[in-house]
Amino acid sequence: MKPKHHHHGQQKRGGPPQPRRDDRDDGPVRLYGIHAVAAALANPARSIGRLLTTDNAEHRLADAISKRGARPEHVTPRDLDRLLGADTVHQGALLETEDLEEPTLEVLAGNCAASGPLIVLDQVTDPHNVGAILRSAAVLGAGGLVMTRRHSPPLSGALAKAASGGLEVVPVALVGNLARALEELAELGVRRIGLDGEGETTIDTAGLGGAVALVLGAEGRRLTRESCDVLARVPAAGAFGSLNVSNAAAVALYSAAMARSSSPSPRATGRGSG
Repeated sequence: MKPKHHHHGQQKRGGPPQPRRDDRDDGPVRLYGIHAVAAALANPARSIGRLLTTDNAEHRLADAISKRGARPEHVTPRDLDRLLGADTVHQGALLETEDLEEPTLEVLAGNCAASGPLIVLDQVTDPHNVGAILRSAAVLGAGGLVMTRRHSPPLSGALAKAASGGLEVVPVALVGNLARALEELAELGVRRIGLDGEGETTIDTAGLGGAVALVLGAEGRRLTRESCDVLARVPAAGAFGSLNVSNAAAVALYSAAMARSSSPSPRATGRGSG
């Protein structure tokens, strides 16, 4: 197996891919749930450590296990409950692995013109929200996701399960300072669109073609014009309120996908596994 990795701060432009492990957690990365484990097994960039499965889960994962040449250890649901907690919906499958190497901001900026916008999250701490955003990004197309090293959930566990395989498809970069990362993206030619309920334009008219980053903050956290080129809102039918961050991201990603489909520029055919 590869040596354990550690998080880094702001990346140097053009540098090699960086590892992302955090000093707070020296143990293995744990992925659980049928879809998350199947996607990890199918990703050649993902290292395979221990694979623990119940009989039922091994049957459901048989194709992925066979193709990867993995050797599962047979366990009972109660064994996994003891490892992960009784409230964890593990579906009988647990993979111990290591984090994927993360890309530089320059690589992500190059991705987003063809593959879809970057998603930049400002202190979105709920793993289910981040996982749901990754799932939408994998389905609708995105060049990658950027989060801060602190104030972000671990790229494992509940986040990976909610992403339903999206963590293996959408490249994720962790940065030390989000304001500096947004400045660097601007220098790399990426237009930064902040989603805000008080935005001066709607997301569908914000100009989603080309290299774009969609910047979303935690609920109640206001984005500023200093860090974004334009603030846009998701149109609302009435005065009920606003969407949560994962739903707002899905709407924005769909709008971007529609903008790309009507554009004459060529689409990318695919992206690396990491």
